[in-house]
Amino acid sequence: MTRMAFLLAVALPMWAGDAIAEDYSIGTIEIAAPWTRATPKGANIAAAYMTLRNKGTVPDRLVSGSVAVAGRFEVHRMVMEQGVAKMRPVEGGLEIKPGETVELKPGSFHVMLMGLKQPLQKGEKVKGTLEFEKAGKVDIEYAVEALGATAPTAGEHQH
Repeated sequence: MTRMAFLLAVALPMWAGDAIAEDYSIGTIEIAAPWTRATPKGANIAAAYMTLRNKGTVPDRLVSGSVAVAGRFEVHRMVMEQGVAKMRPVEGGLEIKPGETVELKPGSFHVMLMGLKQPLQKGEKVKGTLEFEKAGKVDIEYAVEALGATAPTAGEHQH
């Protein structure tokens, strides 16, 4: 075995185990870097994040979605009530105005994945679907980052 072949044989499995956040689009909506966090064994909820851009001239809304590993999908927003941070569902869907970008991130808008059927493990990809009021449905994959991650891993996002 040549030295290069040996290095590739050792390095390739390490690269293959890392989740890579990808970008998706449907109609005038672009979905950038969908991701979620690993969950501890026994957890039945997780939050998911992404960036949504509306390249069109009319507003659209993220109205629903699903993931293979959870029973329910809800769009939530973190709000402060009397100094206490609380999660609340976004009624009627999350609006993305024309030409605007909405970032779903920790401490702000996010997707709640409820009724998890299995723990989420770092490096996995979780299949899901997003449904927009006007653009329709698009299949995506969430990259699973480390437990406690605050953003997708730097250097793993591809354009």
